[in-house]
Amino acid sequence: MHIHILGICGTFMGGLALIAKAAGHRVSGCDRNVYPPMSTELAAAGIEIMEGFDAAQLDLKPDLIVVGNVMKRGMPVIERMLNEKWPYTSGPQWLYEHYLKDKEVLAVAGTHGKTTTTAMLTWILECAGKHPGFLIGGVPENFQQGARATDSPYFVIEADEYDCAFFDKRSKFVHYHPSVAILNNLEYDHADIFDDIEAIKKQFHHLVRTIPGRGSVVVPYDDANLADVLSRGLWSHKVVIGNAEGFDAQDMAADGSSFTLCQHGSALGKVTLPCCGMHNVKNALAAIAAASCIGIDPLQAAQALATFKLPKRRLELVAAHADSAIYDDFAHHPTAIATTLQGLRAKVGPKAHIIAVFEPRSNSMKMGANAQLLPKAFGAADEVVVYQGPAVHFDVAAALQGCPQPFQVFTDFDHMLQSLSAKLQPHTVILCMSNGSFNGLPRKLAQMLPQA
Repeated sequence: MHIHILGICGTFMGGLALIAKAAGHRVSGCDRNVYPPMSTELAAAGIEIMEGFDAAQLDLKPDLIVVGNVMKRGMPVIERMLNEKWPYTSGPQWLYEHYLKDKEVLAVAGTHGKTTTTAMLTWILECAGKHPGFLIGGVPENFQQGARATDSPYFVIEADEYDCAFFDKRSKFVHYHPSVAILNNLEYDHADIFDDIEAIKKQFHHLVRTIPGRGSVVVPYDDANLADVLSRGLWSHKVVIGNAEGFDAQDMAADGSSFTLCQHGSALGKVTLPCCGMHNVKNALAAIAAASCIGIDPLQAAQALATFKLPKRRLELVAAHADSAIYDDFAHHPTAIATTLQGLRAKVGPKAHIIAVFEPRSNSMKMGANAQLLPKAFGAADEVVVYQGPAVHFDVAAALQGCPQPFQVFTDFDHMLQSLSAKLQPHTVILCMSNGSFNGLPRKLAQMLPQA
């Protein structure tokens, strides 16, 4: 079958393309922004990519068009597709009908930590000899690729709550039908498609409704929003993390890099993580718990995490000299900002001067959703710098009033870069946070860091 993918260069659609290619299909696609690393990864797999959304690309006469959620009515290729009655589907629907329906799916959902937890769970299964297929919304360092198709009965997927396509406004994860689902946490996000937290809860319960009775839901004991979701009906096994009812962490190191793993109040053994932060302890507990649902010994899972590597742009050290450093992180929601900074503080200690540099770039943040949470989010930093790009539709400086740290807001990127370069002093740690490229800021700062 010849599959043509519209919007092929996103992490999900690009991963889907690689899976389809590995399954023996001819795959082509298009996107507005065609650039590395996804473009080179797809090209290396023999996938033809076109730039733009012109109608002429359908002269390829594909058997099926897979439509990404970046596509909108009015785009020439979409209008031709509809006018000429070409067969089409969404990415999540194709993935289930042509691939996932024959797999035992382990899905990781939640507002925060999906990519890291999915990578952790995949690595645990890999170390246990399961050789799972996977689709992760990032680049897991243990695999150096975001998607893989295998003949294993197991498939691990990052289960995004974003919508599927212009004709299917359900969350992507509704299509995956997992036998094991991790629900990491639930907060308000994606203000461009969800009116309020209740709308997101409804989608999460749609996911819960698809999990079979023999399946399992892994959930933290203390998330009120998730408790509300499960109160609407749960027909699967519930596995709790974070207290003595299920899997818990005790005797934790100050930076969260090690802890004693407990199950039902009994100590099982020591867990050592090559990463820091309480959020990663929770991610690890969720991954261990999910792996136990398919028969992997929790201690064996814990041992696998000792060799786990964080995905790219998850508190990634870009450059360091003496006691100064530049870090890059994907954090884009106030809660993620706060937990990332807390983890960094625990890692570098109280004497380091942390400068938090943030770009409001997600659709939600550009709209000002959750802006009232920003002042407290930077609590573990010593200084705050925010880049207010032209697409940001709220007054960032006004929103930051009440921030306990001194802050600066820049509307000119070059001026911000110049200002930050002057701050590259001894004992200074700069953390760059954005869910985009941030105009290459971390690498540019790294080039300015003294090397001698």
